[in-house]
Amino acid sequence: MTAEGTAAEGTAAAPAPGTGPPAGGRWVGALSLANLGVWVGWFGPLQLLLARQAEHLTPDHKASTLALVTGVGAAVSMVANPVFGALSDRTTASVGRRIPWVVGGVAGGAAGLLVLAAAQSVATVIAGWCLVQLALNAAFAALTAAVPDQVPPRQRGLVGGWLGVSQVVGILVGTALATVAGGVVGGYLACAVFTVLAAVPYVVMRRDAPLAPAARPAFRWRTFLGGFWIDPRRHPDFGWAWLTRFLMNLSYSISTMYLLYYLTDAVRYDGDADNGVLILTALNALTLLSTVVISGIRSDRSGRRKSYVIRSGLVIAAATLLLAVWQTWTGAVVASLVLGLGFGVYTAVDFALLTDVLPTAEDRGKDLGVINIANALPQVLAPVIAAPVVTHLGGYTALYALAGALALAGSVLVRRIRSVS
Repeated sequence: MTAEGTAAEGTAAAPAPGTGPPAGGRWVGALSLANLGVWVGWFGPLQLLLARQAEHLTPDHKASTLALVTGVGAAVSMVANPVFGALSDRTTASVGRRIPWVVGGVAGGAAGLLVLAAAQSVATVIAGWCLVQLALNAAFAALTAAVPDQVPPRQRGLVGGWLGVSQVVGILVGTALATVAGGVVGGYLACAVFTVLAAVPYVVMRRDAPLAPAARPAFRWRTFLGGFWIDPRRHPDFGWAWLTRFLMNLSYSISTMYLLYYLTDAVRYDGDADNGVLILTALNALTLLSTVVISGIRSDRSGRRKSYVIRSGLVIAAATLLLAVWQTWTGAVVASLVLGLGFGVYTAVDFALLTDVLPTAEDRGKDLGVINIANALPQVLAPVIAAPVVTHLGGYTALYALAGALALAGSVLVRRIRSVS
């Protein structure tokens, strides 16, 4: 492997973590750009386009329609990510284990976005969004697994920081494309083109770790399916890391999924609510970018992870509570700035912490896919929780207070992870 992250010539079994030189800047940049494209494909629809389609197709039931579409899609994501991660662990293509899934994933994701652009019914919207989730999770699982494949532990906070940058910039770019592209159809087309183009540099570099056919374990359905259960009694730190990530992402999903409706129904925003969402997303991105890379670097240098994650969770909880009690445009602006500060630290350092507690080197893709269930499952549960809370149990005040309590719980439980400083 060269300083740019090139895999050794020939094929081999999964490389042992912590071996090899640091990943080079060009490889990290290409990985981050491809990751950014995946987030554009997800969050252009999630921030605006799906909400607008739900409002157009079922104006009297927009919240429940949006909940149905995003919930079904997230259920697909929850299954797809670990399955594609496990399949990439076993892939013996000459270009490497991960690249084929990146190529197929972004192509399928773009196809799903085109289906959404042409959708004229709720059923077609669900089908298109499920295809987007299925395909982009294949790409995301492969990109995520490339980090423990090729990045030593002493550098993972830094790389996690740049992946955090790509995530927030992807959300911002996706929101911007959805806003300025000239309607729902133009927004989907713009997101589809961007998602494909963003993956090209990573694929062209072809710096992936091939797996020798002889090193691939024999396939047995019972073993394959049983591998998705990682016993928390045998791997307690992995279990606690999964639970805390689930709680933090459930808080974040509850906070952001109804942001458009929060501005229109609670804040009574005077201007175009689409532009309001874009402004808040940009402000969140501004403060997130100010903390995400530097916190990852400082965590690498100190060797400490948990204290950063705990403090960032407290900041995220404070931001959601601001949304609960200060339902004005000014309050939303301040909360977005605070949320960015906390999530910047959390995004970088928690990813590094997760790679430090993976059970085995051979199953990184699958194990990170199981971790990513903690990202997808909250998208299933958030609308199920949020819709009745907003409608019957106290409105947006209760909704964002609940989000704050979840973030606080996720922050406190990080202390139960023992093997990480």
